[in-house]
Amino acid sequence: MIVVGLTGSIGMGKTTTARMFRRLGIPLYDSDIAVHGMMCQGGEAVACIDRAFPGVVKHGVVNRNVLSSLVFKNPEALLLLESIVHPLVANQITLFLRNCQLLRCPIVMLDIPLLLETNFHYICDLVVVVSAPNFIQQQRVLARPEITQELLVKILSKQISDYKKRQLSDQIIYTGLGKSYTMRLVKQKLVKIWRNKCKRKIKNYKRSKCEKLYLIPKQRG
Repeated sequence: MIVVGLTGSIGMGKTTTARMFRRLGIPLYDSDIAVHGMMCQGGEAVACIDRAFPGVVKHGVVNRNVLSSLVFKNPEALLLLESIVHPLVANQITLFLRNCQLLRCPIVMLDIPLLLETNFHYICDLVVVVSAPNFIQQQRVLARPEITQELLVKILSKQISDYKKRQLSDQIIYTGLGKSYTMRLVKQKLVKIWRNKCKRKIKNYKRSKCEKLYLIPKQRG
């Protein structure tokens, strides 16, 4: 089983790209959705967050806006929150990978925005980074009503730069030329991942069912 880490800075199109991989049948763990679930009523993180940050939990639900305002201003508070959430995420990932292994999934994906910053890339066989030009990133993020230019700068300051992420990646998916182009890249990357998996098992590689399924023309030369 190949474990692929999918990451990218805010506004790069990672969520859309992850949906494309899922649409093609790749089992995907979405850490954002997982963390949201942990902070809802009955979530695993609610009690610990309530003890660590009094007042942010109302009616059994973490007020994410209040919590965000606290941790963005205080690096120590951010570290405390990460010490609560990251182990829970790690436990869920372990369970997800174990289930996928039992189901004999050939390729699985971990969608984690801070994959490189939190060192979760060490459990991945390869890292795919989603990227777009800076001006497109700005347009996408600032179109969100809750995001200001000042907040965007703060968010980016806590992330590895897009340039550095691309340097650390095994593969890059560019999303600045529309969804159709991105989907074509997603299919190409998926076939490339599958080829590498097949090469692990057999020396004389032949065109796989995966390539035929996604209708990617065989490269020449």
